[in-house]
Amino acid sequence: MRKVQRLAIIGVGLIGGSLARALREADVVGEVVGCGRDSAHLQRAQALGVVDRWMTNPAEAVTGSDLVVIAVPVGAMCDLFKTIRPALAPQAIVTDVGSTKLGVIAAAREAFGKLPASFVPGHPIAGTEQTGVEASFAELFQGRRVILTPTPETDPVATRRVRELWQQTGAQVSEMDPRHHDQVLAATSHLPHVLAYALVDHLAAMDDRTEIFAYAAGGFRDFTRIASSSPEMWRDIACANREALTAVLDGYLQDLQQLREAIAAGDGEAIVTVFRRAKQARDRLIELAGPNAGASA
Repeated sequence: MRKVQRLAIIGVGLIGGSLARALREADVVGEVVGCGRDSAHLQRAQALGVVDRWMTNPAEAVTGSDLVVIAVPVGAMCDLFKTIRPALAPQAIVTDVGSTKLGVIAAAREAFGKLPASFVPGHPIAGTEQTGVEASFAELFQGRRVILTPTPETDPVATRRVRELWQQTGAQVSEMDPRHHDQVLAATSHLPHVLAYALVDHLAAMDDRTEIFAYAAGGFRDFTRIASSSPEMWRDIACANREALTAVLDGYLQDLQQLREAIAAGDGEAIVTVFRRAKQARDRLIELAGPNAGASA
């Protein structure tokens, strides 16, 4: 692929930092400019070699950049788009890593007046429960999925450029309709995070919470690992994708109520039917998608 001469990353955390590291290792990027609100954090990113230089003004950061990656919470994107709009070079491609797409696209339309042809919405299905540039690593996207959700206004050349960028990180890139993306991710990523947060919060409120957590086994730790993710980021995701998330939550609560009734009635056959069906589905998932299928998104 053609080398990116100057890459601006707005939000140099786990995802933005890992992308910068991966592109450096692939030798497909020249200068990397980092931007964020915390100068100490950005200094750390520079010390780690993730960025070449940094600034806290987004408009300054994107000036002269041929590719801009927005890696901030989805709730902050509209204001950010408005800030960088006057400073973007005419040929600059803009993409994002937000976990919801309809909201990001609406924010871009509001900020720019219309969707720019050079805007390519995207979402890497990768992550860990850790945050910050210190947690970033070049191999984060290897073998993981990245979904691009170009709009009818998106220039196919820009989409191809962003696709090639992610492929250089080792990711498997596909395209999806934005609405369908949000529905799929509500079920496979957003719902599990909501459940993990709710479970830990519920248990933490119990009188014997100290004993409960002291005896927590591996299954509890595995299930609730993602509750260590950024609460602010997942608040924004839940609000931005509330329509799809509410729908899948309602369906889950109905199924959970049926399972509760089976347990209360001691209906072992109904219980094992649900458990067996879930095990078979989970086993097929791992067989088809590999161990990275359950990676945080």
